[in-house]
Amino acid sequence: MARSLDAVAREKTAALEARGERRTLRSGSGDARTFTFGGRTFLAFASNDYLGLARHPDVVQASLDATSGLGTSATASRLVVGDHDLYGPLEARLARLKRTEGCTVFGSGYLANLGIIPALLGPEDGVFLDALAHACLHAGAQLSRAKKFTFPHDDVEVLDRLLRSERPKLRNVLIVTEGVFSMDGDTPSLAELASVAKTHEAWLLVDDAHATGVLGPGGEGSIAAAGLDVSQVELQVGTLSKALAAYGGFVCASSAVTELLVTRARTFIYSTGLPPAAVGAASTAIDVSPPSWVSPLSWVSPLSCVVPVS
Repeated sequence: MARSLDAVAREKTAALEARGERRTLRSGSGDARTFTFGGRTFLAFASNDYLGLARHPDVVQASLDATSGLGTSATASRLVVGDHDLYGPLEARLARLKRTEGCTVFGSGYLANLGIIPALLGPEDGVFLDALAHACLHAGAQLSRAKKFTFPHDDVEVLDRLLRSERPKLRNVLIVTEGVFSMDGDTPSLAELASVAKTHEAWLLVDDAHATGVLGPGGEGSIAAAGLDVSQVELQVGTLSKALAAYGGFVCASSAVTELLVTRARTFIYSTGLPPAAVGAASTAIDVSPPSWVSPLSWVSPLSCVVPVS
């Protein structure tokens, strides 16, 4: 006899709790520096608001102005009637920041990676991912139906050997890494990865979610910080929800690539556009974050904990 969904859910939750893997939500309040749980105030090192712009008066006002002028919702997919007037300026700002021809904004960083990889790869192709790459990158690789290979974290030698063995069997190849790894806070050997990609005629995707606004001159990200030319990295993915203090995701690439994604990335086509408030906030965050804000961050290690202050 079939079991009820509730029974299965309770069993799975109990098993997770027994292994210490159950997740729970903790509501609280805070600002850029502190967070309050259950009456105790903590210094907040777990926030993604790296530059403290989420409460910057100009960013907040831009969000309010966008809502006042365009409403609370994009109301539709960008390909229908959801491509409101704030999108073009934001994508142009992001392309300038990343020094690329084009940029396409998605509903989130997760949706961007879930849409980009399947739009570019198929069963005859291969995708090679760092073992510690974010879950959405692995999910995008699986959805693409490309042959999926995982190499040990930042082990360029193993990646090179894998490519020597597998590249001749594949049509197109994509190497996937992150600019700053979200769980460990380290950076990859981007120059070496770019060299391996060139040797094996592979494309390189760098998810710069945690590096945009934080690393490189003016917050350009990990590509600039590593001294690479943008031509060495075909795809720069990022998010608006961290240093840029808003919500959404983006990919910066050539115009040919971004135009293809508008037509082929399913998470772009079939998702409602971002609320005007998020687009307005992100655009202004780029404008109000001067290069001088970035330099002190080069020696601050990313942390994922909170320290009590009272």
